[in-house]
Amino acid sequence: MKTGPAIADILKKEGVEYLFAYPVNHLIEACAAVDIRPIIVRQERIGLHMADAMSRLSKGRRMGVFCMQSGPGSENAYGGVAQAFGESIPVLVIPQGYPRRIAHVPPNFNSTLAMAHVAKHCEPVTSGKEVANIMRRAFSLLRNGRGSPVVVELPADVYGEEAPEPLNYEPVVVTKYGPDPAAVKQAAQVLMAAKRPVIYAGQGVHWAEAYAELKELAELLAIPVCTSLEGKSSFDETHPLALGSGGRAYPKAVRSFLDRSDVILGIGCSFTETNFGISMPQGKTIIHATLDPAHLNKDVKIKYGLVGDAKLTLAALIAACKAAGATKRDASAVAAEIKQIEGEWLKEWLPKLKSNDAPLNPYRVLWDLQHTVDVANTIITHDAGSPRDQLSPFWKTTAPHTYIGWGKTTQLGYGLGLAMGAKLACPDKLCINVWGDAAIGFTGMDFETAVRERIPIMSILLNNFSMAIELHIMQVSTEKYRSTDISGDYAAMARAFGGYGERVTKLEDIVPAIKRGIEQTKKGVPALLEFITSKEVTISTPK
Repeated sequence: MKTGPAIADILKKEGVEYLFAYPVNHLIEACAAVDIRPIIVRQERIGLHMADAMSRLSKGRRMGVFCMQSGPGSENAYGGVAQAFGESIPVLVIPQGYPRRIAHVPPNFNSTLAMAHVAKHCEPVTSGKEVANIMRRAFSLLRNGRGSPVVVELPADVYGEEAPEPLNYEPVVVTKYGPDPAAVKQAAQVLMAAKRPVIYAGQGVHWAEAYAELKELAELLAIPVCTSLEGKSSFDETHPLALGSGGRAYPKAVRSFLDRSDVILGIGCSFTETNFGISMPQGKTIIHATLDPAHLNKDVKIKYGLVGDAKLTLAALIAACKAAGATKRDASAVAAEIKQIEGEWLKEWLPKLKSNDAPLNPYRVLWDLQHTVDVANTIITHDAGSPRDQLSPFWKTTAPHTYIGWGKTTQLGYGLGLAMGAKLACPDKLCINVWGDAAIGFTGMDFETAVRERIPIMSILLNNFSMAIELHIMQVSTEKYRSTDISGDYAAMARAFGGYGERVTKLEDIVPAIKRGIEQTKKGVPALLEFITSKEVTISTPK
């Protein structure tokens, strides 16, 4: 067996079903030969975004894998690897490399060197004889510990080398580790004694599938729960103890409860300081429960630290609280306070959410969208900028992994690939990406990929013909040179690609258009609904 087919055989054994790719990488043919379906994209970054969603929604069981050519393909892919690294997502990246004799000769792009800063591990296949060991290391790193990309570069001259026969490769083991019992006992005592505790849940709850444990702890001690953008949908947002999700924009209850808390339990989160995430208030007692010890005291000063898998950590906290005499507390007062604050906040926003203005208010479009689709059977993701801030505070999730949140790094156009990967991972779900006319300029050509590869997503485009979010900082350049203006007929573009495209300008057409788009996806046709909207820039950042 040659090296390339050996790698394909290993991917098959590890449960890989799709190879997201852009030619030329000889691994594409080898994978097709063993019934791993290649998904050929129009640009490399989209392929990585699709692999990202595959890993997220299958909790790494069906690992997202992307391969590309050496040189320009690998150079173009760097942004997608960096995005996955910023979001702590395990994806296997297999760039083709230059022959070993010139792999380190400038100006040749060496992926193992260039991508080392945005990956957990980078390694070239130096010999066909080592392929099983190299891939074993790669999958062990991908499936254990905090998620991050792993890069295995396949030099062009190694592809045809002989691999050992038999390979003797078996799927790698998956391990979990839990926190120090003494630290758990101490943290449980602090939580039980707290007057106004809050739980801040991150995407580690998703990876650990700790949904039941999060709910049980919250209900046991009557603790309200908010989530990071990445953790959104890890807690039912219609639950009486749900505060909502915090990003750059957030519901009023999130800020209110965090600011007036005495103890904050961060579970499955990094507390990373970012302009696109909610900031933790000063002077609070912080209990940080995280998988990665490198995150302790990274950006937020903590009092107590718990290192381990979120499911094991929450189960240990619950057990410790019960051992200390905790019984289920009455949550009615907390729930009533949340309901009151949420009601006041929604009353302020209903004029936008139910606006009858023309052009259409984007908040009205998204409000109608939420009340038209089956939320529990929909997977939705935002894009960078206004779509994120207009969607995330108001969209109430009820089931895990029905919202793909992101935002530690905010590359425009990320949402399209996520929705496409989500549809492949969960074909029975309605998969939606919400983006603006700036984002579609970065990755819109890959709507053709959705058509060609038969991936029937529904794409919601909010088009205000402007980079509206930048208007206040580009006033002179806009006035003199129209620097924030954007143009395009994107519904026509979708139709030209063979998909369904519809431009919506009237209020009464919003819901019927959404229903028509859904019907198209049921027929296997990707749909792009282009809503012509106002230059709305107001976001929910309550004090």
